[in-house]
Amino acid sequence: MALIVVAGDKGSPGVTTASVALAASWPRRALVAECDPHGGDLVYRLAADHGGPLDPNRGLLSIAIAARRGFEASALPQHVQRITGGLEVLVGLGTAEQAAAVSGHWPQLGRCFDHYASIPYGADVIADCGRVGPDSPVLEMMPYAALVLLIARADAEQVAHVRDRVNGLSNRLHGNQGSSASLARPPIGVVLIAPPKEARRAASQVGELLSVTAGGGEVLGVIADDADGAAALNGRGRARVDKSLLIRSARDVALSVTRRYGLLKVEPQAGQAPGLSQVPGHNQGQGHGQPFGHAVGA
Repeated sequence: MALIVVAGDKGSPGVTTASVALAASWPRRALVAECDPHGGDLVYRLAADHGGPLDPNRGLLSIAIAARRGFEASALPQHVQRITGGLEVLVGLGTAEQAAAVSGHWPQLGRCFDHYASIPYGADVIADCGRVGPDSPVLEMMPYAALVLLIARADAEQVAHVRDRVNGLSNRLHGNQGSSASLARPPIGVVLIAPPKEARRAASQVGELLSVTAGGGEVLGVIADDADGAAALNGRGRARVDKSLLIRSARDVALSVTRRYGLLKVEPQAGQAPGLSQVPGHNQGQGHGQPFGHAVGA
């Protein structure tokens, strides 16, 4: 199991939506950790599995308070909440001002998430890090990741920015690992957001652009630019989330990424779609989805 960092550059590429979609489609148990130092959105977008709102004080902020006395991965479930459908989330900071509470703890969080992925009741951690720049504090968490995914929309401006960010991150993360970017760890990949009919062309064009850069990033997949699916995922639509183009494309990306980087050791059971019961709003006819055999925080 692994820590997967998901981030973007300038603009609004849809990092949070992509993170939730990937986690809901992940072929193993997954936790969305909202690590955007500028403040999180999940508490405003999604409902808890009991039907009420998520608790804004239970998540990254409560971890930061607990970390003053030391923090272990085994305590992480105390700060995790479930949303409708059963997906587990670690709610982020309410405002950018609260980022001071986490200052200095980002390496510890990286180690915690990496360790959580390997303990018996743990999960792969999909860390939504929002927009990252050269001075972003979440860079201190990235060395503990198994993979860094940069999200970008397939337009010229965002592609140019993500190309520069790949190079910048490679210099920061791989600077002392030698000259072969393809062997450096953690690997850096790009996931594009594009209309379904343009997915293949966009992946090819952006892939060619990245292939001549020094950072070694490459396009690992395309998530559908699906406004209806995104609205339903965020609790604002009536569409079947699990049947949406957004989730179907995210599932393809999740399977491709986990297989490519050796993160997938246990295949989904026959006849069961990966992550189906975790999709927000998905209901299999017996109340809210409960894909896991224990109660978080119990």
